[in-house]
Amino acid sequence: LFYQLKHFFLPQMERGVAKVIGGDPKGNNFLYTNGKSVIIRNIENPAIAEIYTEHGHQVTVAKYAPSGFYIASGDVAGKIRIWDTTQKEHLLKYEYTPFSGKIKDIAWTEDSKRLAVVGEGRGKFGAVFLWDTGSSVGDVSGHSKLINSVDIRQQRPYRLATASDDTCGCFFEGPPFKFKFTIKEHNQFVNCVRFSPDGNHFVTAGADGQILVFDGKTGERIGSLGGEKAHKGGIYAVSWSPDSAQLISASGDKTVKLWDVGTGTSVTTFDMGTDVTDQQLGCLWQKDHLVSISLSGYINYLDKNKPDRLIRVIKGHSKAIQCLTVHKRDGKSYIYSGSFPQPSASHYWDADTGDNDCFLGKGHTNQVTKMVINDSEELVTCSMDDTLRYTNIKKEYSASDVLKMDFQPKSVSVAVGGVSLAVCIGQVVLLKDKKKVFTLDNLGFEPETGAIHPSGTTVAVGGSDGKIRLYSLQSNTLKDEGKILVVQEPVTDMSFSNDGAYLAVGDGMKVVTVFSVADNYVVKNQYHGHHARPVTLAWSPDNEHFASAGMDMMVYVWTVQDSEWRIKIADAHRLHHVSALAWIDPHTLVTTSHDASVKVWTILF
Repeated sequence: LFYQLKHFFLPQMERGVAKVIGGDPKGNNFLYTNGKSVIIRNIENPAIAEIYTEHGHQVTVAKYAPSGFYIASGDVAGKIRIWDTTQKEHLLKYEYTPFSGKIKDIAWTEDSKRLAVVGEGRGKFGAVFLWDTGSSVGDVSGHSKLINSVDIRQQRPYRLATASDDTCGCFFEGPPFKFKFTIKEHNQFVNCVRFSPDGNHFVTAGADGQILVFDGKTGERIGSLGGEKAHKGGIYAVSWSPDSAQLISASGDKTVKLWDVGTGTSVTTFDMGTDVTDQQLGCLWQKDHLVSISLSGYINYLDKNKPDRLIRVIKGHSKAIQCLTVHKRDGKSYIYSGSFPQPSASHYWDADTGDNDCFLGKGHTNQVTKMVINDSEELVTCSMDDTLRYTNIKKEYSASDVLKMDFQPKSVSVAVGGVSLAVCIGQVVLLKDKKKVFTLDNLGFEPETGAIHPSGTTVAVGGSDGKIRLYSLQSNTLKDEGKILVVQEPVTDMSFSNDGAYLAVGDGMKVVTVFSVADNYVVKNQYHGHHARPVTLAWSPDNEHFASAGMDMMVYVWTVQDSEWRIKIADAHRLHHVSALAWIDPHTLVTTSHDASVKVWTILF
């Protein structure tokens, strides 16, 4: 009954941790991880994406087998999952736990039959085993601290090399792989080791800014790139060109450099910026594409011929998204989403292309919890930083339009004539033209969420006690009408239909109740289906349908007239609960979640 159109993603970056990007052997896709997900994106058109969400823990690395038929992904608990790439279902082929602890890197032999896995186990930092039985084909020994990186020479005789926080590399021959010697030329953490595609060389790169070059067969040191230091800062990743003549390196000095390995000299330096978030933590050379990942999580496409200009930058959220709203402007639909500041907490997306950017200027300093657009084309947001912000959706934050609240706001709603309602912890605040005009204190209940009737005459406030209190809004004050609607505690979200005919309320007992406004708020229908509490509701522009979603990862589309009719989108954001919903038009629903993705669905009635 429905299908999904798009994914938008960003890898989650930890500061100062090398990010491994995997490339597919055919050169079409690249892989990275975000939270518990592995994201596969087309390198030519990154809007074409797939997501694998079967890990129970945060995933740290994913690599294609050289055959291209399987991907191996590893997580912080030491689980390796080997899964099919050819089918949409991505069926699990094998699962192993080579050691208990965080997996940092994975390498395959060229025949796709053996895997080396390294990281931080309890007393064990690496393993190498057969892909189909899990039986050991060697010993990854010789290190005293966690291993950051591993690679295997893609020609026989096989060689394996590792890089570790103990400032050393190790060189192995096999199979079965046996320790040959230690590489001691670095004086700080060694972050990355990579063999050239032709197997003639391998390089190690470290926090000391050095890139050292070795013979791929014997492991003897040949030289270094850039003399004493390749970069001014630590180097997090390197990636070879397909012809093995050049490589790129990504550094904390906020540059990516392109090297001629034969001469040991830098051909090009890509200056990525001056902010701390411009540190470069990962890179990939795939066919003609040179890609790097910034600390901000942005994916940068580099142009060898014009180092001062990026071909494109893919942006998005890297942390859980809490809220979203939509708006039409100049015939185009835009999606606005709110998360944690990273550096900017709010993004806007073109609903058709997925092109997006973050708001500029100084914004919220903590998580954004709710956002709506008012009749002056301003994005009204409330945040855990105890403020409300009014932002012109021409995309600039303006410091003058920030309002400090006495208590943390949980929810914000708007109505015609510049009216906003902020529901805070223990307090309800009415605002007019960005100024506080009225406050309800000493409520005797804990308010959870609020909604203003589209006419601007009635305000509904939902409490943790499962009661909805109605207030009339007249001349900038709220007057208690003494009218109380009752659902199960607590009220989780509520929303008036756009024409003001209905009020939908979600509650703690997994039920959505719709009240008919004109009939003195009599119950029109109740909707059962959620397995856990719905946390977000949104009315379709047709005023007949509405959507609910929540902790059970389900999205339901309901109709006012018939509580038995429904469209169910199960696993809308697999293994993550859905945090917000919005309708672009009567057949297009947007969902978002703690998996940091925004999805656009076509709903067919």
